[in-house]
Amino acid sequence: MADITDIKAILYTEKSLSLQENGVVVIETSPKMTKNGLKEVLREYFGFVPVKINSLRMNGKVKRFKGIEGKRPDYKKFYVTLPEGANIESVEV
Repeated sequence: MADITDIKAILYTEKSLSLQENGVVVIETSPKMTKNGLKEVLREYFGFVPVKINSLRMNGKVKRFKGIEGKRPDYKKFYVTLPEGANIESVEV
């Protein structure tokens, strides 16, 4: 069962801001989130069903800091096409 706590952030990058002009929002979530789970969360908490959802699995990079190797966490990115009149910009996640 997906929950609102699985959503990490709504991304505001140069690319995502240009997509928002066309009604597409980029959402970063935990790796266990699914398209159906995200659809449930958007319907329950924001009151709309998205038109289309595309997902992208991002693996965390392996980095070194002072000779010690570490790994950034894995996450998923979802490109959510919003229906006309829907808005989730003002929500703090």
